[in-house]
Amino acid sequence: MKRHIPNFITLLNVFCGCIASVFAVMNRLEIAAIFVFLGIFFDFFDGLAARLLDIRSELGVQLDSLADMITSGLVPGIVMFRLLNMSTTGGWNRTFSATGQETTLWGDLDLGNPVPYLGFLITMASAYRLAKFNIDENQQDSFIGLPTPANTLLIISLPLIMIYHRNDFLNEIILNQWFLIGLAILSCYLLNSKIELFALKFKNWSFKDNAQRYIFIIISLVLILTMKFIAIPLIIIFYVLSSIVTNIQSKRTN
Repeated sequence: MKRHIPNFITLLNVFCGCIASVFAVMNRLEIAAIFVFLGIFFDFFDGLAARLLDIRSELGVQLDSLADMITSGLVPGIVMFRLLNMSTTGGWNRTFSATGQETTLWGDLDLGNPVPYLGFLITMASAYRLAKFNIDENQQDSFIGLPTPANTLLIISLPLIMIYHRNDFLNEIILNQWFLIGLAILSCYLLNSKIELFALKFKNWSFKDNAQRYIFIIISLVLILTMKFIAIPLIIIFYVLSSIVTNIQSKRTN
């Protein structure tokens, strides 16, 4: 029975990804983000459960990537599609409930405009990365290229910044068509780049063996507490840059 526990947790990721897709299509991007966060949590927890229970199966490996393809492949593509659509139609607004708490993104959907479909380059690049990951045996302790969940957090943070920070300057940047196209292309590159990035996988709890991971987690928590959703892109940038610096230092010592 216990051998099915990690796979069941992975299926919860699939479930969250499906719900996030529905809300992203409906342009309720803040609700889609909630289910993306839940899906990514289950994506992390299924691997942790497999290690704690000492369970590893080829089925689990394949199922994990299929789940990621929904939550961290399809959903960010839809979100970028929606953002690009808003950037070309100017359809972004805030609506408030009677208490002034609820905020909603909306936009006129222009299916005849080819530009928003460029958002699905992210979905295509994610599929390619996940397929490569499944046949690459060199990504056990580190990643080659940006993991799809990290890329998804980067994309999903954009509407959250717009909704909850309400900064006109940031909103203008985020809804700039060329910024979004450039970000989509950059994310495709990072997903399939040759950059080696450290993985948040703890074989033990020693600070000496996991100093980089602990420092990254502490700095990330401080950024989130102080900067909220703006912290997410900064954390992803810090993740990539710190990995590059570590790689350079490692090559020098060797």
